[in-house]
Formats: sequence, C-alpha cells, structure tokens
Amino acid sequence: MNTTPLADQTLAQLSNWLMYSAIAVYLLAFLAACAEWTFGSTGRIARASAAVAARTATADDEPSATAGGTTTGGTAVLAAPAATKTRRAAPPDGPGAAGDSPRADLLGRISVSLTVLAFALHAGSVVARGLSVARPPWGNMYEFSTAFALTATGAYLAVLALRKNVRWLAVPVLLSVLLTLGLAVTVLYVDSAQLVPALHSYWLWIHVSAAIVSGGVFHTGAVVTLLFLGRDRWETAVAAGRDGGRLATVWSRLPSAASLDKLSYRLNVLVFPLWTFAVIAGAVWAEAAWGRYWGWDPKETWAFITWVAYAAYLHARATAGWKGRRAAYLGLVAFATFVFNYYGVNIFITGLHSYGGLPTK
Repeated sequence: MNTTPLADQTLAQLSNWLMYSAIAVYLLAFLAACAEWTFGSTGRIARASAAVAARTATADDEPSATAGGTTTGGTAVLAAPAATKTRRAAPPDGPGAAGDSPRADLLGRISVSLTVLAFALHAGSVVARGLSVARPPWGNMYEFSTAFALTATGAYLAVLALRKNVRWLAVPVLLSVLLTLGLAVTVLYVDSAQLVPALHSYWLWIHVSAAIVSGGVFHTGAVVTLLFLGRDRWETAVAAGRDGGRLATVWSRLPSAASLDKLSYRLNVLVFPLWTFAVIAGAVWAEAAWGRYWGWDPKETWAFITWVAYAAYLHARATAGWKGRRAAYLGLVAFATFVFNYYGVNIFITGLHSYGGLPTK
C-alpha cells in the first residue's frame, strides 16, 4: 500500500501564483533600478565624477628635488632639482547609481522597496511549494533554481543592509534573478510531487540548503567581480588618457576597482567554509544512502572541482598576493564550475545524482 502523501494542489497553485507575482515585482524593481542609473547620470556630482577620477588617475605629483650641484669659488651651489614621478593615487569611489539627483535617489529607494516585496513573495512561493508536499522545497531543478534565486536576492539585501551605498548592485543582481526564475518557470518547471526514495532523508535539509546558500553568495561575489573588471578597465583607460568607452558614466559611479576587488574577496571567503561543509555533508549522506562516502559520481566530482577552484582562488589571494584581474578571472572560473555542476551535470550527464526532475515531453 502506498502511504506517500499526495501533493496539496491548493498550496501548489498558491506557490505558482506567488512565484508569478514575485517575478512581476522583480521586473518593476529592475526597471526602477535602471531608471536610477539613467536619471543619476544627469546629476552634477555624477557628471563631474568621471572628470575627478580621470584627474586623480592621471595626475602625477610635482617634481621633487634630488641631490646635486656644483661648487663655485668654494661655495656649493645647488643645481636645479631633477624631476621625478611618484606613485599615482588610486581613483576615488564613485557617487553611486543615483549620483546627487534626488529623483534618481527616490527611484533607487523604490527599487529597494520593490525588491524587498518581491523577496517576500518569492519566499512565500518557496515555502508554499514545500508545504504542498511536506518536504524541503529543493528536490528538483525547478525548486533548486527558485531557492537559489531567493538566496541570491537575500545576499544582495544583506550586503545592502551592511553597506548602505551598494544599490549599484541592483541591476546585475535583479537581471540574473529574473533570468534564473524565467528559465525555471518556462523550461524547468514540474508539478509539485514527492521525491524518489533516496532523497527521503534529513540530509536533504542540511546538504542542499548549505549548497543553495553557498551558491547565492558565490553568485553575488561573481557579479561584483564582473563589475570590478569593468571598473578596472575604465580606470586603466582613463590613466592612459582615453575616454573610458561608452559605459564611462556607469563605471565612474561605481566604487573604485580596489573596493570592488576587496568586496568580492570578502564574499567568497565568507561562504567558502559553508561550501566545504556542503561537500562533506554530501559525502556523509552518500554513505547513508549508498554505503560509500565517495564514488566519483559526476556530481561529486564537479562539487570537488568547484571546491578546488575556490580554494585555489583564496590560496592565491592569501599566499601569492594575487589581486586584481588575475584573481578575478580565477574567481569567475570557480563560479563557472559551480554553474556547470548544477546545469551541465544535471542536464547532460547521467549519474547517481540524476534527480533534476526535468519535464518530459
């Protein structure tokens, strides 16, 4: 006799409607964030920030004196000091997405408020999905994608709460969240249902939730890294006397490349222990389910590759003194392995972890 409870279709439908509502509100938040950038470019401070950064990036200190001189009639006469160059100062942080425009600042605040509302609707959808089948709501690719997007938004809001002037993160974060949710509801969606027997374990709460939170923070770190590369390229162009390209007004309003580099590193180093725990928890669960801790299944292999990639990134930063573009590229490679471990392994590779739950035609 099958005692597995059926899905509560009322809660499942509520989850779907909450998800569609969250996507709609996320879209409004994204448009408000884009408008903040648009109107912020007309502010006086925003217009002047590129010029200020350019002067800071290209200006060298005045020539300084060096020892030298001649003697005339027993009296030492100092020669004219030779010109020397000092180290160029780093460009300052930009004024932010809104610049000094009150209208743009209002749009930015509206975007944050809408993001909080969307986050609440999104969380309600994830919770309702879990309640509809009385299990953790991340048992297939659709559910994992929605939970992953939720943690990515949560990471952005957490950084926003800790660092007030980070609304410049809104556009790339909300865009990636919308793309993730759009893919989830159109391609990955499956009806709410029970899981295969191997997944009926309390380790589903522990292992997968740790992986989801790790992925959300890694995602935010990757977004900051991409912005760092843009800002760093702009600073280099300005220092060389060029105009900085078509997106100069965008890069000039971001924090300095050094600040972005530091933030991305802190995000990755903060969550790396949790990802380490997720990998270990997965091995413990594997022993309980299949009688061995490690079998080099494709999912296990790529989880380990992701761990090695992030460990190499952190090791290079800590011991080899890697900063800037080299570390950024390594960090992006690490995040790419995480994404492939999710999408690539689940869709294209068959293994013991083939529980993606992709819809069948």
